[in-house]
Amino acid sequence: MITKDMIIGQVLRKYPETAEVFLSLGMHCLGCPSATMESVEGAAITHGKDPDELVDELNQVVGE
Repeated sequence: MITKDMIIGQVLRKYPETAEVFLSLGMHCLGCPSATMESVEGAAITHGKDPDELVDELNQVVGE
């Protein structure tokens, strides 16, 4: 299960299929340093997305 406090890089390594969700939000730098240090919640806020909605979308993609 993906949570708001997980780091984007962690999520992508464990669930590579989530890349499409991140890309759809305009997060095109998934391999850059910010992705290895930024939480899912932080990224959502930065890109104008509700963190809970983003977590729900990510978990739907991975089937959890």
